[in-house]
Parts: sequence; C-alpha cells; structure tokens
Amino acid sequence: MLDMHSIATVLLACAGSALAQNFSNDGNYGAPFPNTVYPGFASDNPVVIAGSKTNQTSPPQYPSPWGAGSGDWASAYQKARAFVSQLTLEEKVNLTTGTGWELDRCVGQTGSIPRLGFRAMCLQDSPVGVRDTDFNSVFPAGINVAATFDRGAAYARGQAMGEEHHGKGVDMQLGPVAGPLGRTPEGGRNWEGFSPDPILTGVQFAESIKGIQSAGVMTSAKHYIGYEQEHFRLVSDSETYGFTIAESGSANFDDETMHELYLWPFADGVRAGATSIMCSYNQVNNSQSCQNSYVLNHLLKGELGFQGFVVSDWIGTHSGVASILAGLDMTMPGDSAVYDSGDSYFGANLTVAVLNGTVPAWRLDDMAVRIMAGFYFVERNTTTRGPINFSSWTTDTYGYEHYYVGEGWTEINSHVDVRGEHASLIRSIGARSTVLLKNVNNTLPLNGKEKLTAVFGNDAGPNIDGPNSCSDRGCDNGTLGMAWGSGSANFPYLVTPDTAIQNTVVAAGGAYESSLDNIAVDTMAALARRANVSIFFANADSGEWYIEVDGNLGDRNNLTLWQNAEAAIDAVAGNCSNTILVVHTTGPVLLEKYENHPNITAILWAGVPGQESGNSIADVLYGNVNPGAKLPFTIGKDRSDYGVDILYTPNAAVPQINFEEGVFIDYRAFDRHNETPTYEFGFGLSYTTFAYSDLHITKMNVSDYVPFSGYTPAAPTYGNFSTNPADHVFPSNFSRVPLYQYPWLNSTNLTLASKDPHYGLPGSVPAGAQDGSAQPIPKAGGAPGGNPMLYDVLYRVEATITNTGSVAGEEVPQLYISRGGPYDPVKELRGFERLSIAPNSSTTFSVDVTRRDISSWSTGEQDWYVRNTTKKVYVGSSSRSLLLQGVLA
Repeated sequence: MLDMHSIATVLLACAGSALAQNFSNDGNYGAPFPNTVYPGFASDNPVVIAGSKTNQTSPPQYPSPWGAGSGDWASAYQKARAFVSQLTLEEKVNLTTGTGWELDRCVGQTGSIPRLGFRAMCLQDSPVGVRDTDFNSVFPAGINVAATFDRGAAYARGQAMGEEHHGKGVDMQLGPVAGPLGRTPEGGRNWEGFSPDPILTGVQFAESIKGIQSAGVMTSAKHYIGYEQEHFRLVSDSETYGFTIAESGSANFDDETMHELYLWPFADGVRAGATSIMCSYNQVNNSQSCQNSYVLNHLLKGELGFQGFVVSDWIGTHSGVASILAGLDMTMPGDSAVYDSGDSYFGANLTVAVLNGTVPAWRLDDMAVRIMAGFYFVERNTTTRGPINFSSWTTDTYGYEHYYVGEGWTEINSHVDVRGEHASLIRSIGARSTVLLKNVNNTLPLNGKEKLTAVFGNDAGPNIDGPNSCSDRGCDNGTLGMAWGSGSANFPYLVTPDTAIQNTVVAAGGAYESSLDNIAVDTMAALARRANVSIFFANADSGEWYIEVDGNLGDRNNLTLWQNAEAAIDAVAGNCSNTILVVHTTGPVLLEKYENHPNITAILWAGVPGQESGNSIADVLYGNVNPGAKLPFTIGKDRSDYGVDILYTPNAAVPQINFEEGVFIDYRAFDRHNETPTYEFGFGLSYTTFAYSDLHITKMNVSDYVPFSGYTPAAPTYGNFSTNPADHVFPSNFSRVPLYQYPWLNSTNLTLASKDPHYGLPGSVPAGAQDGSAQPIPKAGGAPGGNPMLYDVLYRVEATITNTGSVAGEEVPQLYISRGGPYDPVKELRGFERLSIAPNSSTTFSVDVTRRDISSWSTGEQDWYVRNTTKKVYVGSSSRSLLLQGVLA
C-alpha cells in the first residue's frame, strides 16, 4: 500500500487551493453563520437570511462526540463495548473500511474478523428493493409512500423490504431517504424520498426505519444533508458531461433553515433509532458533507444525540484524518477518490494515524463501538447470521468472489426467492398512493362494461426489450414502474397498465383496444373517435446523475411530460369527450391545461408504483380501491411559481447553490407569494365526500422548557494495542487479493507506510480534535432526536370527520399551524391521519401538538424557543381547503 495517499498529504500539499479539503473550512468562530441581508421576495420587506450566499462557511466543531448508549441504545452499547474490547487495532480498522468496489459480493462490504467468527458486513442498495439481484420485489417509491399519508403503509413497506434484504444476507439496507427533501421539483432523486414537507417526510422516514429494522436489518438513513440536486455532486460525473469544476457543489444555507427544514426529518430518523446515517456527495457551506465537522459532530452527534455511525456515500469520502476527526465512522466502498483504485483514505492509513497519534485511540474505538452498536441494536448475532447468497455484479450462478480482479471462482448466487407474499402489499400501496385530481360528473370509477375501452400511450405498455434491459433502469421505455439510479432494483416482473386494464375489461365482457406509440398520433386519434372511454398514460422520469436519459442529467430539464406525450394527449382528448389522464411521474408536472381541458374528465397521479403498477391503477379506475391519497407536493401552473430551480451550469469552480429561499419551498413558497397552484399540497379527491366539524383544542399541563445542561463522560477506550509498527505489518505468507483494502502496513516506517511525511506535525490537526475530556452537551441536545422536552405534548387537537357519501372511503385530515412570526411560513403541516370511514359514519381525527411543532430556532441562543405570538390552527382536507380554524391558547 505504498501508493496510498493519506489525507494529510492532500491537505497540506494542496492547502490554499480550490482542491484543499482543510479541517476548519473557515476561520469564523463566532455565531454558527454570519448574517447577511437578503432582499427576499420583491413584494416583501427585507428578510435576514443567515448564510444563504456564495462562499458561506460554517465553523469547525471538535472533538467528534463519542456514543454514550443513550435511551434504547444501552443494551446494544453494552454488547458493542464487550465485542470491541476483544479486537486488535487492525480488526477495529477493518470494521470501518470497505474492501473496495466490486471486490466482494455486496455494493459495500467491510473487512471481516475471522478470529471471532465475524463475517464481513454487507451493505446493499436500495430504497425500493434489494438491488442487483434476482427473485426480489420492487416496491413503490418513497414518494408514493408519502402520498398515502399512512404511517402504517410506511412501516409495512419498510418491514417487507427489510425481510427481503435479510433473506439475501444483507446487514444494512441503504435507505430510507430524507435527502433530497425536494427543494426543487426537478430534483432527480426526489422520488427516492418522500416529500418537500419536513413533517410528512419525517413521519414516513421514521416509520420506514422502524419497519426495516424490525426485520433485523440496519438502515442507512440518507443523504445527510442538503443534497438537493444531482448536477455537480461529484467532479467525476461533471467531467463525464463536459463540465469543469474543482469540487462538489456547495449547498449554502442558514442555521434557521437547517434546523426548521432540512434537519427536521433526520431528527425524526435519529429518534426512531436509525443505526447509521449516510453523509452526502455535496458540500454544505463549502465543506464536504462527509468531513463537515459542524453538521456531523455538532448537529448530528451533538444536538441530535445520534448513537449510530456515519457512513460515507460511495466515493463520498474526500479525506482520511480530516473526515475521521470531523465525525465520519465508515468509508464506502473503501476506495479513495476513484473506484477500484487500490487506494483508501482509511485502511492502512487509519492504522498509521492511530499509531502515530494523529487519530486518538478513543476516536477509533468510538467508530468501532458505534458500528457494532448499530449491529446489535437490530438484534443481529455475530456468529449465526445467514450467508451473503448473491453477487451484485452478475446474476450467473457461478463466478468470481472478487469480481473485479477475477479471483475466487465459486457459487456466488444461490437465487434465493425472498419475495414472500409482498406482491399484495405492493399492489395495495400502489393503489392507495394514487391521487385522484379531477373527476368530472363522477366519471370514475368505471365498471368495465363500457362498450369500447381504449388505452393509449407509451407509458401504458412494456419496455419491448424487457423491464430490466436498461442498466439501473436508465431509460424511459414503456411504463414507469421505477426511476433510474442506484435507488433501483431488478423487476421480478412488471404488470403494465395495458395488461391489467385489458384483463379487467375482458373479464367484464367489454371490448378493448390499445395504441401505445406516442408518435403515431393519427392512429391514436382514429381510435379515440371510436372509443367510449379513452385512458391515456403519460410519464416524466428522473434519477441519478451518473446516467443520462434523453438529455436529462439526473435532474429533469423541465416539468413537462415525456415521450411526445403532450401531442399524443391532444390527439386523443381532441377526439374523445371522455378522456382519462393517468400520469406516472417522479414529482410535479404541469397539468394546468389538462385540468381545464373539457374533454379530459379525470386525472390521476400514480407516481412510481413498482412491480404491480398496472394492477394498482386498475384497482382505482374500476373502484376496487376508493382513492384516498393526497399530493405530497404542489403542482403549480408554471415552473417559475416554485421560486427555486436547479443550478444547471457551474457558476464557480466550486458551484455555489444558494438556498436563498430559506424555508419557503413548495406550498410554503406558493403561500408566501400568494400563487394559486393547479393542485395544492395535500389535495386529493375520493369517490365519496367528507364533512369536517367540531374542532376541539385541549391544552395539556406541561412544565416549561428547560435547555439541556450537562457534560459527557471522558472518552473511553477499549482494549490495548502495541505501538510498535513491526507488530502491524502484513502477516507472513499472507495471500493478498489485488486492489483489496487491508489494515496492515507495508513498512515499519510509518512515513513510508502512509506515503505521508506530514503525519503528526504540529498544526496538522485542528484544535480540540484530539481532546477526549468531558465535553458540554448542546442545549438543544440530551437524547436521540434532541432535547426530550421538545417532544412534550402541549395541545391535543381533535375534529369530527364524517363520510357524507354512499360508499366507504379513506380521508386524510391535515393539521396546519401558523407560528405567527413575521417571516414564518403562512402555515405548516404539523399532523395528519389516514382514516377509513363507512358511509354516513363519523370518526375522530386527533393530533398531539408537541413543543417542537410550535417552536422556532434561535440562531443567537442556539436552541429552540416558542415565540410569543398568536398561533392559529387549521384542520382541512388539503393545504388550501382549511375547513376548521382555532387558536392555541
């Protein structure tokens, strides 16, 4: 490993250049972010926005907090400490370092500890199913789970996905997703997550974590933080597309926005017991997310009291010592800046850094304990885990264990079928996440006996080359059951709308024809003239930046429909007065002209529904499922209405993505600008009707908020190790796998072993980074998720919801609160519940309002507080249909 580059070499050799990844990314030791006056919105008074400007920086925060085993983590920490106490220095390093891309079976795999019978940990995508294998399910995307507004659906989907990962021998599922939150509607990976509303995302994120981990699989809650666009996330991707940048783009935003918007769902995830957090590709305030000491050490491990470990996104590690001291605990896939490089920032370089004291022994111990605590938290057993029974690199039965270098021929795929009975859950969530947007004169539901049913559109049919023919689903051929990127999985099958609707119509005795080529508009028009009902399917796709689809580099170029759909819709709707439009999209698309089209009698948004796509939409179209879903985002009339957009062209060597809108994204922006959307956040129709009445607010008897105060114990260490470099060289007669990441040294000379003459020099480590003495706990901290008093219930809001129609249905009443500050959002979602109600029956909607729900973040005090303002409460069926109002008194 003499060719490995340690971080100190990179740091000191490049100091002062655009490539330098220095420990303290600025010299600002004052307030968390300096204040700048931003004029805000043209029609408003100036707003003080802290930090949403080019070259904004955040302060260094050291040392990295050590885990305490707080709350539900006590038992896991006890086991982890006992295990780590047995380990050698190299065995601890092995836990922290991936073995290299395509060098083991999983997309990420740590080193093993054979001496203790501990096989390598397997980390595997994706947030919709087990990636790169077979006989697995493809679940509806996160955005669909958000649209259900159903906690139970999120938990059940998580549990089923966890069971499938467990059945394949996976230790950690790389998901769920709360970043991107959805700042920009064109964001490429928004579909992997839930919603641009932090409450809706936080709830579904937390329930997904609980569900996955209930199956004995760790989660990697991602991507932390500010990862809101694909463009310029990595230098290598940028070079592929001809862009010249020096480093990943920087998401620049202020302290208040960080706490009240982007950090909010991660607090819910930490409180739910997330075992790991994946740091993201982007920079935050001009420091790489995976080595930003403020966001990792202070916010995540300090304020949020995170007890698990931080893992890098793949090739998201940009340094060794700097990242480790800033809070990174595990590097994936183990390679440094290039896949299959044979270099690592961790591995042997971490061994050297501990031996020469650059990384204190307590820091490595904390990394190892956090990793093993996550393992034990989901009740995994070190010696009885099932084997990894698949390979991510081929579905052939036999192949190379170390795929990239062609070594270790063996059976690498057992083709274990892990799907169980999950198809019915997938079908149900697909239907229950379909949002009915328009339904003129009760066009829907259909009965299947219409004289001639005609189905149209590329999106109704199959990919003629097969549903898995495009690598990582990197194309838009046929119906959109899944979007593209590392968040994808292989379909076991894909039921198309064409197939499912035809089966339904034929079974009912009707006639059926379809025309699935959007270019053949004349053929479509002729068929539409004959049809009694025309159902047109259209889509808009997106994904991850390493794949380009139709000129879209991950992020969408626009908010229009794809595949020549608009011209084809015009041809069909212009010739059939009973045209139903179904859209499969990864986020908002412009639908205003279809909302106003007299011949389009119904519109449905069906998202990205997974393998049962056709069956799910048929269930809704023909009334087997009464739609009850709500939009998890706003559909505007024009792209400009959102007030934010993707940075498509670099504006600097390090692209500066300034979040100047603060917390005003999606419906919050529409409210602030008084823009009328086509369909508002939380909107969705039903085949029945509901009435709202009897708002009742109860104030609870709760003590006043007390900022947390106290100190941690001193940093503990576990076990001993020799400081003699000779005891840490490669074992004699050891057979190495080429390019594999090992923890041993090539030389007893630590400088040669690390190829770094600067290790250990005075000034090479930031002040306080090696301090293992007792440390103060932030006022906003004190437990996983933050100060426990934030979750005290201050009020209970109740209302009566009545089904006034003739069929059973599900309604999602929503609670919004106005915090009342001059620059607060007009209203913010603070609670919801999906209720199933029989016709002519009523039920009670109830939401507990916590202190956090009505608190604001103080940049001066660095804590939460309740502003002395009138706080209005609204309950309704959407963000703009607020049928009941009250005041928290």
